[in-house]
Amino acid sequence: MQAVFRFFDTNQKVDYKSEILSGMTVALALVPEAIAFALIAGLSPLTGLYAAFSMGLITSILGGRPGMISGATGAIAVVIVALAKSHGVEYIFGAVVLAGLIQILAGVFRLGKFIRLVPHPVMFGFVNGLAIVIFMAQLDQFKGADGSWLSGMPMMMMMGLVLLTMLIIWGLPKLTKVVPASLTAILVISAIAIGFNLDTKTVGDIASISGGFPPFHIPAIPFTMETLQVILPYSFVIAGVGLIESLLTLNLIDEITETRGDGNRECVAQGIANTVTGLFSGMGGCAMIGQSLINISAGARARLSGIVASLLLLCFIMFGAPLIEQLPMAALTGLMIMVSIGTFEWASLRTFGKMPPHDVVVMILVTLITVFLHNLALAVLVGVIISALSFSWENAKRIRARKYVDDKGIKHYEVYGPLFFGSTTAFNDKFDVQNDPEHVIIDFYESRVADMSGIEALNKITQRYRKAGKTVQLRHLDTRCRKLLAKADNLVDLDIIEGGKIKDPRVTFDIVEEEQ
Repeated sequence: MQAVFRFFDTNQKVDYKSEILSGMTVALALVPEAIAFALIAGLSPLTGLYAAFSMGLITSILGGRPGMISGATGAIAVVIVALAKSHGVEYIFGAVVLAGLIQILAGVFRLGKFIRLVPHPVMFGFVNGLAIVIFMAQLDQFKGADGSWLSGMPMMMMMGLVLLTMLIIWGLPKLTKVVPASLTAILVISAIAIGFNLDTKTVGDIASISGGFPPFHIPAIPFTMETLQVILPYSFVIAGVGLIESLLTLNLIDEITETRGDGNRECVAQGIANTVTGLFSGMGGCAMIGQSLINISAGARARLSGIVASLLLLCFIMFGAPLIEQLPMAALTGLMIMVSIGTFEWASLRTFGKMPPHDVVVMILVTLITVFLHNLALAVLVGVIISALSFSWENAKRIRARKYVDDKGIKHYEVYGPLFFGSTTAFNDKFDVQNDPEHVIIDFYESRVADMSGIEALNKITQRYRKAGKTVQLRHLDTRCRKLLAKADNLVDLDIIEGGKIKDPRVTFDIVEEEQ
């Protein structure tokens, strides 16, 4: 029973007023985004709304980050649009169910910890790119049905309402924090637009949100290997994109709230949510950074806000569609623009000239890929690869050796820095095999052999000394290196016997017993 209580965080203090009001704000902001993402994927608006409901509810209850909001997202919509066009919506549902199962396995095998490998410049680029994408998405609200920009009085009215929304969100917290500024702005602008019968774009102009409870529906696809071959690549991409965006959003919320979420638990929750969503006519989804920031900035810190938002969204679909469809898009546009401004890491602009050049390049590149390709997984992957290569290059240059000859005529090479695939060439260049004396000691007290490339470098240098008829002694190799040597017994020309001794009398090991 105690485990159950811990699972649902019953010890967490809950500010019910903040949670409920934050949930109301998020529910209102979810409507146009869910509709827009469904239309991007070429699906019915209800598939996006159903996904926002089921994803939000399940992850709020089971997820690893209280206060984080999940739903239908643009990242998932971009992935599934090709499948929707080629095979139809039923294959989308099947791919989402399979993606959910993959995410559950990722959580069970505790793969969420690998999000720690994402460097800070990649986080900066990810957040800045998303902020720009959120802002650019709002520009469509300043266009007419034919895609051309509004002009004259419609443009002035739209601009005025948007700016008034932003002013309320910015200024109200300076006066009072009794009610969330975002919810107040939506209600005030809606009252003005409806009360004065202003001719401005509303939620209903985008699409109708009227519907019933999400219907249970097993995807109507053939359960064959051919079908699996079609949906499996999409499922892996959906799972990967969803987990990357969710875990990065989790890290961002952790930093804002100065608390720590559970990445592996979030992976499982995202998987369960996507599996259920695919079975209840939803398009799938993941964590939503914009809605999460709205929720956190409104004061929410517990699971209740996400549950409230999801249940209210369902009520809107089933009972409140005529009222919600009257909300002016200007209010929601102003809210999302303020979210984009708050999301952007303005401090990152001050890092130019202060951060290492390769970190600046990574940050800019991740931002550009996010903005122009709308592929968060690719952006993060490219950023991590470039950062890893930069790190390897910098460490490869740090391999060095201190050389001296002792009073017995033995030459010592004291190696400093890691010996791995990037530093093997520099390592081999340190030795003067032809001119060295008959006995050489290579000391690894300040170095570590990291991989098989390092082992092969040891093999080559000992072979060079062996061919020259000289004795080389490798000293202070740690336990991990000895294990690598044991595994490489058939790959390198070293005959290891118990105790770390080498049968070839000209190549011997001195092993220190303690790990360093």
